[in-house]
Amino acid sequence: MKAHRLQSEKGIVTIIALIMVGMLTLIGLAALSTSDDEVSIAGNELQEMRAFYAAEAGLERAAADLQAQYEATGVPPTVMPVGADTLNKCRVAYRTDDDGAPTQRILTTGTLAGLHALVKSFTISALGVQPGDNSRVALTQSFETALVPIFQFAVFYGNDLEIAPGPDMTLIGRVHSNGNLWLQAGNTLTMDSYVTASGEILHGRKGAGGVSNGDVRIKDAAGNYQSMTASGAADTDGDGWLTHQDTTWYNESVSRWNGRVQDGAHGQGELNLPLTNVDDPHKIIERGDSNPDSYEHKATLKFIDGQALQKVGGLWVDVTANMIADGVITVTEDKFYDQRENEWVDCTDLDVGALYDNGYAPENGVVYFSDEVSGSGDWPALRLNNGEELDAALTIASENPLYTLGDFNSVDKKPAAIMGDAVTFLSGNFDDALSTNDKSDRQATETTVNASYLTGNTETTDDNYNGGFENLPRFLEVWSGRDFNWSGSAVNLWYSEQADGDWSGSYYSPPNRNWSYDTDLDDPNKLPPETPVVRVFQRTGWRHVNVGYADAAENFDWTLGDAITD
Repeated sequence: MKAHRLQSEKGIVTIIALIMVGMLTLIGLAALSTSDDEVSIAGNELQEMRAFYAAEAGLERAAADLQAQYEATGVPPTVMPVGADTLNKCRVAYRTDDDGAPTQRILTTGTLAGLHALVKSFTISALGVQPGDNSRVALTQSFETALVPIFQFAVFYGNDLEIAPGPDMTLIGRVHSNGNLWLQAGNTLTMDSYVTASGEILHGRKGAGGVSNGDVRIKDAAGNYQSMTASGAADTDGDGWLTHQDTTWYNESVSRWNGRVQDGAHGQGELNLPLTNVDDPHKIIERGDSNPDSYEHKATLKFIDGQALQKVGGLWVDVTANMIADGVITVTEDKFYDQRENEWVDCTDLDVGALYDNGYAPENGVVYFSDEVSGSGDWPALRLNNGEELDAALTIASENPLYTLGDFNSVDKKPAAIMGDAVTFLSGNFDDALSTNDKSDRQATETTVNASYLTGNTETTDDNYNGGFENLPRFLEVWSGRDFNWSGSAVNLWYSEQADGDWSGSYYSPPNRNWSYDTDLDDPNKLPPETPVVRVFQRTGWRHVNVGYADAAENFDWTLGDAITD
């Protein structure tokens, strides 16, 4: 019996061994199956990712086509971008749908959030298909083009912007530069809104002159002012200021100002006017001949080479003699001397009050001026006087330098803008007969101007500072201790072509700068007539519509892009 039991135990060991071998075989087969599944899943994910990136490329292609057509023609495309292509062994089709008429609304994203704009929207759809297994991905994206009135910025420069006030200065409203932005202060410079530049945000001076180390403070998203002075790791270049030159600039600036301070490092691009002459905004004040950008085309009252023309019933009527007889315009050679330019001014004086009183007001509120008849050595310009009260909203554009004499739009304020090759503000005490005397004989009196202005300046060089924003509006008198009260928007888009004399402090003394952004400009109904706009392109909504497989991708018409389905 004992031997029999031993033989039976040997059979059990064999059975257990067989069972173990079977279990290991099953585990191995399961592992092989899992491995095959993982390889298959990874392969599917790879194909889907290829299709995804192909579809994204289709969205980008359509968006680029939209933007290119806008920039080439200035108007929405008449034929929507549609097409197909093969990318990275995938096929992609895309189409663009017009979402309807433009609408006036407030922007909600980016550094322009909060501004009013005329927005035109499009929906772009794209489908990417990987032919190997017909995996497909469908995406949609919202694309907008927005026309933003430029006078919604407190300060806007089309080139490098330098702000270096000696006394305290507070800027209420947005500040932008299509170039570098140089900030410094003799005492304290306070900025309460978005501060942006397409180039670099820096501390100090662009060119000649010393560096002032007064505080520069910019408001963060919570409403607290944060200094531009560096601290700790932020000061990687050792100059004591947090600027674009610090290696930690991107992260530190985002942390400190919550996205309200951005330059090229953050992706901030240029903001440009939608012009035919893209690189020459000075064209907006030049003659209309072969120049579609000119404000001459917008005006219903214009002065061309001494001739006054009023648009009546769609026809231009010569009213020169009548306007002279009514005292609306007076033309005088060598009327006064501009000591910054070292030029005698051939002045056309426009009596703004008489313009309204005698029925010459422009029908749409736009006046244009250009004088090119003066001979060599002459210096034509337009001067506005008796403009304390406007009867209606008014925009005046001049190819030549433009001066105001005394208060302008100070009574019952209306929307107003003045544009000129250069803009000079003269107080009501300015005496033409004393214009050649020492500046001590030209004592200014307190003056108020309520108008947005669009003008030019000279370029700062290694040898000469252009005066910065604090001297963008030009003066010719001693303003020491006297207020120059200004409210509006300040825009500098070009280097002046006629008034190109260097800035210096020898011919004037600066006023108390009682300056402010006019918050009425936040209301689209209170903008000056034909306010210029900057055009921006934005990709807003994005949606992953579909991931799947196309059973019959070969049936799609890739040429027409009919593969896109809602």
